[in-house]
Amino acid sequence: MSATSTAAVIVLAAGEGTRMKSRTPKVLHEICGRTLVGHVVTAARELAPRELVVVVGHGREQVGAHLAEVDPAARTAVQEEQNGTGHAVRMGLEPLGGAVDGTVIVVCGDTPLLTGATLRQLAETHQADGNAVTVLTAEMPDATGYGRIVRDEASGAVTAIVEHKDASESQRAIREINSGVFAFDGRLLADALGKVRTDNSQGEEYLTDVLGILREAGHRVGASVAADHREIAGINNRVQLAEARRVLNERLLTEAMMAGVTVVDPASTFVDATVTFEPDALIHPGTQLLGATHLAAGAEVGPNCRLTDTKVGADARVDNAVAYDSEVGEGASVGPFAYLRPGTRLGVKAKLGTYVETKNAVIGEGTKIPHLSYVGDATIGEYTNIGAASVFVNYDGEAKHHTTIGSHCKTGSDNMFVAPVTVGDGAYTAAGSVITKDVPAGSLAVARGQQRNIEGWVARKRPGSAAAKAAEAASGESGGES
Repeated sequence: MSATSTAAVIVLAAGEGTRMKSRTPKVLHEICGRTLVGHVVTAARELAPRELVVVVGHGREQVGAHLAEVDPAARTAVQEEQNGTGHAVRMGLEPLGGAVDGTVIVVCGDTPLLTGATLRQLAETHQADGNAVTVLTAEMPDATGYGRIVRDEASGAVTAIVEHKDASESQRAIREINSGVFAFDGRLLADALGKVRTDNSQGEEYLTDVLGILREAGHRVGASVAADHREIAGINNRVQLAEARRVLNERLLTEAMMAGVTVVDPASTFVDATVTFEPDALIHPGTQLLGATHLAAGAEVGPNCRLTDTKVGADARVDNAVAYDSEVGEGASVGPFAYLRPGTRLGVKAKLGTYVETKNAVIGEGTKIPHLSYVGDATIGEYTNIGAASVFVNYDGEAKHHTTIGSHCKTGSDNMFVAPVTVGDGAYTAAGSVITKDVPAGSLAVARGQQRNIEGWVARKRPGSAAAKAAEAASGESGGES
């Protein structure tokens, strides 16, 4: 039987997580673009289980709403009171009829580093060895505080899980520990859960008691060892959250580099699990790539960029910029110090220069907006040049309006385009103009006041000032030459 025949995965996500000291349920804290439970559900989906159930409790409304968004096919089960892991699994089986034919995987909702490959290995080991239950274990450099896995030397079967406080000196020397992740025979699991007792210090139903029940009934308990002990790490506080983020970020960057991406300084580069790359993309230091961002072949990003849900085309360059929900065309150039707001679509070989901000703007091939401008709610054609310090005046205090600039236009510096307004193809606008009316194709628009020079104003209004003295000296020099 293959791992793809996994009948169900049950994710335990009902805990409060008091050590996080947060209004947000623990499993909804995020690292690398997904919540903790989102990472676990993504890994579990790699098994293609027939059913996936998430057991919720604390913050159930928030957790349930989040799951409906990220995995609508996932079921939820409610653990009204947190009466132990065994009780949580019983609640998780209820939507499935209480017993399941086939393999049931139980995972914790706060283990974001757990991979689908490790879960697949667990399921395959469980099926190949014919176990009633298989424990996912790991070899820890320092196993202090963890439950130790005690095995039969001859068969390798698990004979006990001994908590650190109860372990003998020889058992404390064991480095293989229990992860809290298990594969069960579904029918045997349901039967054994009905036999779990609560006569312990916490008065709770412990899932680990199922192992002893099945072993005493003559069933085999086995183990599958994770390749990296960090995968099984649970998150209980903000320090562990940051450590997990560092590990996952390192893993994601390693995958990218092995696929042909150059990351100049991995220590100062941060990516989400949902970011994608093509070979020969180049990432400079101080860069954050978030959400559904994609870098095409030869794209160069950074230093000091933050791109969210942004597509950067082949051989494009983005330098010291912030972008949200935008597209940068092939061979285009952005920055330094540009801000692309949602809806920006920059064409092939187009340019957004220093201190340019755009929003809901479609900018055509080869068009340049070199510096100090705001372009909002606009369409600009091909090979147009927008002069420095231009502002697309799109908001009248109540509604946003659209500006259209044609192709092969040259607009002067310090222009104001008061929307709604259209500048036709091939038109020019003079520097300092406030464009309030449509400009026909091929026309020159001049919309500025007539210059008037008032001779001697400084001497009369600012007598004795440095400006007056400079003007007087200049007048004298001028008079001496004439």
